[in-house]
Amino acid sequence: MRSNLLLFLIGSLLCCCKKDASSDPDFGKELPLQYMVVLGIAKDGGYPHINKDGGYPHINNVKEYQALKNNLINKELVVSLGIVDQDAEKKFLIEATPDMPEQLAILSAYYPDNPRIIDGVFLTHAHIGHYTGLMYFGREAMGAKNIPVYVMPKMQGFLENNGPWSQLVDVKNIQLFPLAYERTQELTPALKITPFRVPHRDEFSETVGYIIEGTRKTALFIPDINKWSQWSKSILEQVKMVDYAIIDATFYKDGEIPRPMSEVPHPFIEETLAIFKDATSAVKSKIYFIHFNHSNPMLNAEHTARKKLEAEGYNFTSTNQILPL
Repeated sequence: MRSNLLLFLIGSLLCCCKKDASSDPDFGKELPLQYMVVLGIAKDGGYPHINKDGGYPHINNVKEYQALKNNLINKELVVSLGIVDQDAEKKFLIEATPDMPEQLAILSAYYPDNPRIIDGVFLTHAHIGHYTGLMYFGREAMGAKNIPVYVMPKMQGFLENNGPWSQLVDVKNIQLFPLAYERTQELTPALKITPFRVPHRDEFSETVGYIIEGTRKTALFIPDINKWSQWSKSILEQVKMVDYAIIDATFYKDGEIPRPMSEVPHPFIEETLAIFKDATSAVKSKIYFIHFNHSNPMLNAEHTARKKLEAEGYNFTSTNQILPL
């Protein structure tokens, strides 16, 4: 009797969790065999964001946490992608963010049949929004066993030689798998991923983006880069070669934050638009902006400038968004 009651309660909780994790129209529909799901769109600090003074013009200078409480803004998780192959019964994560527990719950709500919490985590670099979620695999939380974590050489050295991350390696909460530039890693027979170098503030590790290949679609993922002009490749030409270009949109324009923006170099959306101003609507429609700072007015789906850009074909990512591969 107790056992049956426990199973009933667990089933009920899972159903509730799925509903809570799925406020978008894609959830519940028949999903592609291989796909990506957007698990977060905010820059490292999330949204709302820690701030002594709080508030930016797009929320009328109301402190952000108060604005969330009053339903003036929506909470946004830190940038992350899930990758799923239903045929192979495997699911992967790009980025281990501070919001990773919630993001893994969302991913499991989409694809609940796999008994493993995750089949692999791919990291881009050692900034707080992109790797610190690894802490949840440790003794203080999950106490995981050999979670595969795929890393570039400097990132591997950083995790192995600096606490508390080194403890995750030493006690085998995680198992590090080395990646190499431009070398393709097979995830499943239908999915591949390839890291490539991009210029960024590499204080502790190198920074990479990824090409994600499915059987039908290909995606470019660059959540962080200093400026497009500093990259050895042409972002315009790279976008033409893929079906989705999920790219850095941290700031909308210069002067957006009350400190020198050279301290946090990223391509402004306005700069990206200038590069693509003469591109066809078909090319523009491949762009999916992501990694929004809390100051970015494009977080507001009703903003006039955002609606204008969407009319031109540009896309703004949203959590739970499904992109078939």
